[in-house]
Amino acid sequence: MNIEVLEEPSQELIDYLRKKISDFNWANWEVSERFPLAIQLKGESGDVVAGATARSFGDWLLLDTLWVSEDLRGLDVGSQILKEIEMAGKARGCRKCFLETLNFQAMPFYEKHGYKVQWVQEGYPRTGCQYFMVKQL
Repeated sequence: MNIEVLEEPSQELIDYLRKKISDFNWANWEVSERFPLAIQLKGESGDVVAGATARSFGDWLLLDTLWVSEDLRGLDVGSQILKEIEMAGKARGCRKCFLETLNFQAMPFYEKHGYKVQWVQEGYPRTGCQYFMVKQL
């Protein structure tokens, strides 16, 4: 056997290893399906100006992203999108929502909407923090 450290690994190798872990997880996990979910808001020009992506599985909604363009921030658009994606998760049977956010992102916004910090990774990636948050839907 020959162990190699690859400073610039190919995307093919990265994808291969991720698939191997994913295959193992699906073979051993108590749920057999994940369902993607997204919300989008388009402006007058047809461009996406805000949105969110998530996945539902078992009792959980995993909120991957929630983004609002600069010119719409502070206008309650993010709150509306969050409410809609939570309702869509509940309609799928989700009872809890999980998300991650960084110290310069939206932790106070999520707290305002009932999310509780479950764990903080301090010093991430050097001097910042990463917050892992959960809400009962």
